[in-house]
Amino acid sequence: MKIEKSVLVLCATGLMLVALSACGKKDEVTGAGPAEQAGRKVDQITEKKGHELIEAAQQANKDVVHAAQEGKDKLNQATEEAGIQASKAAEKVGEKVEQAGEKIQESARAARKDQ
Repeated sequence: MKIEKSVLVLCATGLMLVALSACGKKDEVTGAGPAEQAGRKVDQITEKKGHELIEAAQQANKDVVHAAQEGKDKLNQATEEAGIQASKAAEKVGEKVEQAGEKIQESARAARKDQ
C-alpha cells in the first residue's frame, strides 16, 4: 500500500512538472512567430514613443510655466514703471494747478486794487 501511494505521488509529481513546463513562454518553447515578433516591436516602439511624448509634454509644461513667470515679471515691472510715471505726471499737474491758482489769486488782488 505504501509503495502504491509512493508511485501515485511520483506520477502526480511528474504530471505536474510536465504541465508546468508546458506553461512556459511560447518563445522559450518554440520561438515566436513573425506576427508576434512584429507585435512586440510595435509594443516596444509605442512604449518608447509614449515615454518621449511624456517627456516632451513635461518640458513643454516647464517652458509654459517659465514663459508665464517671465510675462508676469515683465507685466509687474511695466505696471510699476507706469505707476512711477503717473505719479510724476500727477506732480506736474499739481504744480501747474498750483501755479494757475496763484495767478488767479494775483489777478483777484489786482482787480480789488483797481476798484
